[in-house]
Amino acid sequence: MAQAWKCAGLRWSGTGPELLWDGGRRSPLSWGKRVAFGVAEGGVRTCAGARGHPCPVRAVVPARGTGARCEECGRLDRAHSVAADGVADDPRPYRVYLAWFGPGLVKVGITAAGRGPARLLEQGAVSFSWLGTGPLMAARRTEELLRAALRVPDRVPYAEKRAVRAELPREEGERALEIRELHARAAGLEGWPESLAREPFRAVDHMGVFGLAGAPAAVGAVSELVAGGAVSGELIAAAGPDLHLATAAGVVVLDTRLLQGWELVPAGEAAGTSMPVREFGKPTASLQDELF
Repeated sequence: MAQAWKCAGLRWSGTGPELLWDGGRRSPLSWGKRVAFGVAEGGVRTCAGARGHPCPVRAVVPARGTGARCEECGRLDRAHSVAADGVADDPRPYRVYLAWFGPGLVKVGITAAGRGPARLLEQGAVSFSWLGTGPLMAARRTEELLRAALRVPDRVPYAEKRAVRAELPREEGERALEIRELHARAAGLEGWPESLAREPFRAVDHMGVFGLAGAPAAVGAVSELVAGGAVSGELIAAAGPDLHLATAAGVVVLDTRLLQGWELVPAGEAAGTSMPVREFGKPTASLQDELF
């Protein structure tokens, strides 16, 4: 019987994306690398736990959810999350940023200064600029000020990010245009907390880091994993949690958050997927035989 592995998610390091596995094993990913796995017949997706602890009841969770946590573990995870306002007394400095994911898709957010650009890579930001650095609550107040004044959200759905990747401008200056204009408008606003040190505009571009320059457009995205199914393809790009895999029928996006909670086994040599796939431009999920 083939050995099964449980994926703990995708992380971005200084050398690029890597898959994490339970037990601490890491699999660095590089362009041209074959990514292939399957789910054994009869397999079920169980809760991934929270804060490094396994789910005490090994609850079964929905295949389409990206959180891979049961209600109780999800509550525990959010209770210690800065993004969910679960932490108010973190003494570390935080940075406020503007992130651009594609035409018309800009968000404002905060991240711990010590993490550098990791949060932006994890979110799939194609271009970004820092706005300022200061204590957590000052950074949070600035985020709210800019969200309201600039009319930009603090979250952008991944489905929208994927939909515009085929329309990204080729020139780096064009990709920075929207956040350059918003940064200038933000600088003129009143009400910034005094404890937040402002930072000048400097666009950081991730087009090359993600491998998206010149990459063919994706035709669809895996919508869920199913028992007995498999995914196999050549990695040509990655952005945030998404892997862009070249298969015999075109490029398919795999959100690695869907892997968590499943026991994964080696797949065959054929480059394709027998998992359900949502074809871009269609409102409902398209199964394997419809797209491939």
